[in-house]
Amino acid sequence: MDGVSRRARRCTAQRDSRCRSPHTAFPVMLRSDRPMTTEPPSIGPGRRVRLHLAIHLEDGTEALSSLDGEPLEFRVGDGTLAPGLESLLDGLCAGADEQFLADGSALFGEHDPSRIQRIARSDLPPDFAPEEGLVIQFETPGGQELPGTILGSDSDGVEVDFNHPLARRGLHIRAQVLDVS
Repeated sequence: MDGVSRRARRCTAQRDSRCRSPHTAFPVMLRSDRPMTTEPPSIGPGRRVRLHLAIHLEDGTEALSSLDGEPLEFRVGDGTLAPGLESLLDGLCAGADEQFLADGSALFGEHDPSRIQRIARSDLPPDFAPEEGLVIQFETPGGQELPGTILGSDSDGVEVDFNHPLARRGLHIRAQVLDVS
């Protein structure tokens, strides 16, 4: 037996805090000269997250992707992502590369018929040419931007759905978690 092993067995709690106490079945740590190992941080409330996210519709149409660009950076709960999407990512750690099938209504809210609005042509820019299915940003009186999907139009106005564009859709989601702190 080498000297290091013998010394380790003969140590006492007074001389080396890593020794076992004669009264316990686990090591007594009075002082730490080694880093403690802990679980890596996981996505949860208040955590800062950096990740790549891709969302595709059931037919393969890309709705959103950061895979070929800059990752998304946010603090969980800051409103960057919908709460349902944050819940889907809850518990993932840096290095995770996960794929999910999800119902858009569960992630972005149920479809609400009262959020379908008719906008008079006179309230739209004169050069506006609405296309059915087009998602455009509308500015609220408070200055917020709100996406709306054009459902149809006629000479009097445009029908716009202000429900989340991914509600009521089957979604394929891929998340590559780069960092959680």
